[in-house]
Amino acid sequence: MYKTTEIASSEIPSDNPVHQRLLFPYQHVSQLVGGNVLEIGCGTGRGVAVLADKVSAYTGVDKNTELMASLSATYPDFKFIDMFLPPLKDLPDNHFDFVITFQVIEHIENDAFFLQEAARVLKPGGKLYLTTVNRDFSLSRNPWHVREYLANELGDLMKKYFSEVIMEGVHGNQKVMDYYEANKKSVKKITRFDIFNLQYRLPRTWLQVPYDIANRLSRLSISKSSNDLVNSIQVDDYFLSDKPAESLDFFYTGIK
Repeated sequence: MYKTTEIASSEIPSDNPVHQRLLFPYQHVSQLVGGNVLEIGCGTGRGVAVLADKVSAYTGVDKNTELMASLSATYPDFKFIDMFLPPLKDLPDNHFDFVITFQVIEHIENDAFFLQEAARVLKPGGKLYLTTVNRDFSLSRNPWHVREYLANELGDLMKKYFSEVIMEGVHGNQKVMDYYEANKKSVKKITRFDIFNLQYRLPRTWLQVPYDIANRLSRLSISKSSNDLVNSIQVDDYFLSDKPAESLDFFYTGIK
């Protein structure tokens, strides 16, 4: 029930390139974090196992009662809270060594308050690690997203709440970009029928289900035609780039 195309699944073969892309930031920060960690928008718990032996305490928050209960049962030593974001209700000021939030801010109506709250719960000198999609690489309107950012837009917003912002990106090697180009062609085959540009004119909530169906069909089509490519992409086919504007995703560090 959590395996929509927006979440991406480790168990659905056609989702593999997206799953590996989402896994990369966890692999990267597992070498950077320690102590008391908060994850805002922990979702299905994709990264919890990656971080488990790196931290002394972990708190995950997300708005899904059933999912938080399931993760609590799987990881009894960690804390999971069902919470609508923002605010970070009942979480204390200056409490966490690190806050991580991957592919979440694009779903948040009040993004400024979201960042303000992330800064509030960090200890002085603590770090926020944040990823989100680069709007320049979006192939169509994603109706699950409230907004998407350009590199400087996100950087300027974060600088309002953090004393220093390090702007990097998550990009991919040739295999990843071959998949991206195949996806672009597949999306164009679908969106060519949108002659009235309805994807940008209709309320985004109206488009979520048809988008998800079209996205699933697109991934299945690519998997059928380029199965070896889809299956071969692994987490180490992604890398951290010092050129965020030219990257698939942004990877930004905010230092309190």
